[in-house]
Amino acid sequence: MATTANTLNTAQDPWSMPLEDIDVSQPHLYRDDILWDYFARLRRDAPVHYCPDSQFGAYWSVSKFHDIMEVEKHHEIYSSESRDGGITIMEDNSIASLPMFIAMDEPRHGEQRKTVSPIVGADNLAQLRDLILQRTVDTLDSLPASEDFDWVERVSIPLTTAMLATLFDFPWEDRHLLTHWSDVATTIPGAGVIDSEEERLQIMQECAEYMTRLWNERLNAEPGNDVLSMLAHSDRTRDMSPEEFLGNMFLIIVGGNDTTRSSMTGGLYAMSKHPGEYDRLSANPTLLKSAIPEIIRWQTPLSHMRRKALRDTELGGQQIKAGDKVIMWYVSGNRDDEVIDNPDAFIVDRKNARHHLSFGFGIHRCVGNRLAEMQLHILWEEMLKRWPKAGQIEVTGEPRRVLSNFIKGYETLPVRINA
Repeated sequence: MATTANTLNTAQDPWSMPLEDIDVSQPHLYRDDILWDYFARLRRDAPVHYCPDSQFGAYWSVSKFHDIMEVEKHHEIYSSESRDGGITIMEDNSIASLPMFIAMDEPRHGEQRKTVSPIVGADNLAQLRDLILQRTVDTLDSLPASEDFDWVERVSIPLTTAMLATLFDFPWEDRHLLTHWSDVATTIPGAGVIDSEEERLQIMQECAEYMTRLWNERLNAEPGNDVLSMLAHSDRTRDMSPEEFLGNMFLIIVGGNDTTRSSMTGGLYAMSKHPGEYDRLSANPTLLKSAIPEIIRWQTPLSHMRRKALRDTELGGQQIKAGDKVIMWYVSGNRDDEVIDNPDAFIVDRKNARHHLSFGFGIHRCVGNRLAEMQLHILWEEMLKRWPKAGQIEVTGEPRRVLSNFIKGYETLPVRINA
């Protein structure tokens, strides 16, 4: 079935509608922020739930924390391979179907992951810290006072795009392309970024040509400390197929952009809804150690990941058949009250704040999680210095959210800095 921005009618009450009619893959549930009761119903009544027909085909929903962990731990049963469908629920996304190391099983997954992991290792993060700090300071100091502006446009996008450009050693004057490619990779045709899958293919080709030119430059130069150079000079990855190369480029672009960008926006939005937590954090900035993972849990910037069952198995009392599409809804697992106390609340000193699913688990746990946390930590340190009281930086209206069941993010967030 074609993947479009069209949505089904969800006027029914999720608590009384027949379970078999619940389809949590509908993108407008996320855009309109009305997903929560659907998942609460599934967690209560059908933690492993079969949807026989949707815009994206038939699929199983896994909505509880421990069941999601069970799928993550058993990668020998639940495949991530691109040829088995890859990591998103979408069926006809040309980028999502490319081979990339997150969409590979062992041993190829581990070999390629090890090649790029040094870019976000402890030593390199220490070297990046001063650069991230300076960019954050410059960005916040450039914001206008006493007038409305868009936080996504003025803060979240510039900071994440700059970080991506650094990781790739990408031409600075063209860094906006990285943001554009990331949006193209994850959007649904008709949602405002592209109109068709053919347009996505055309932009994919433009990205491939640009990144291949950079690859060849790095291949013929001395090894450098950037992702492209690491891949080009590694025995594990220098002979990647063109499809694998492009898949890994998009993986790093999306992984380094959308997730951090969404959390930079979602954190401010969460604080605006919980001003007492803002003041508690400002009074004790050491709470950033728990507040940052709490932001990432509360936001859950990637709503789901997909797997394919390689053999018949049982999960949560349900019989999963070989070939079935299994969707782990991180956005639901992070609100599971059997694991997380008072999960709908935003609590800056939450105990065990790192015990969340936003980065995944097991062999596919997000390789850049420490970099994302560091960027957010520095951002909030600098924000609290400038605006120590809730309301000094004010969210003046509701955000416009992305029409997507994969990226749980924001298109805009209106903000004002009050003198």
